[in-house]
Amino acid sequence: MRKEADIRGLQPLVITFDAHPRTVLQADYMPRLLTTLDERRALLSQFGEVLVLPFKQVQPLTAADFMQRLSEEYQVTVLLMGYDHQFGSDRPRRPQEYRAIGAQYGIEVVQSTEFTEGEWHVSSTEIRSALSTGNIAVANELLGRPYSVTGMVVHGKAIGRTIGFPTANVRPDDPHKIIPKPGVYMAQVDTPTMDAAPAFVNIDVHGEIEVHIPSFKGDLYDRQLEIQFLRFLREEKTFEDLDALREQIKADIDSILRRA
Repeated sequence: MRKEADIRGLQPLVITFDAHPRTVLQADYMPRLLTTLDERRALLSQFGEVLVLPFKQVQPLTAADFMQRLSEEYQVTVLLMGYDHQFGSDRPRRPQEYRAIGAQYGIEVVQSTEFTEGEWHVSSTEIRSALSTGNIAVANELLGRPYSVTGMVVHGKAIGRTIGFPTANVRPDDPHKIIPKPGVYMAQVDTPTMDAAPAFVNIDVHGEIEVHIPSFKGDLYDRQLEIQFLRFLREEKTFEDLDALREQIKADIDSILRRA
């Protein structure tokens, strides 16, 4: 988008929606989000102005209605579409149909090519699959950044504190945000005293997230933490007693600090 805008001397504008379209079209649909709306807005704003449209208002529009609105309300003269994207309640299927509609409203429709990364076809489906299997390295490669979950630190069972490894229990801001596969991860978080601090993250079978930050001493309750997942270390497992758990956590933290 930036490249096409620069070639033409135009200002880039990113259009997104306030809700996952299927939540409007299908009442019982439970989305699995890679980004919340706030995260999406922050990421996209690095590349241009971000326009968030209410999907309920846009959904009834045909492709022609939508392009007419883009032309008249936002002075759009070039529309960059994904290589397999369709829009409008009438959902034209062929690229030439969109180009013909756009021409009626002074909009040049440009279709992008599929984006690949090595052997991977970059798509939300591939990224979700990688997260569900704990393959953080692949997920991060396809995203071009570490996958992250942001949430509030809440009170938990305090078991970690009793064995010398206090943890922050993080409740994700959006319940539809994808939580990676249960297990133990190397991550990094920003704390009140340190940016990108190495962290140990445990995700249990219920999706509960516990974070231990070896370099941090203090209280994180009622603070927001952004967890950036860097590496999958091992599967979650049960231990015979607290001593065995303590030894495993110590080994995990040593591994994290060596790699940090």
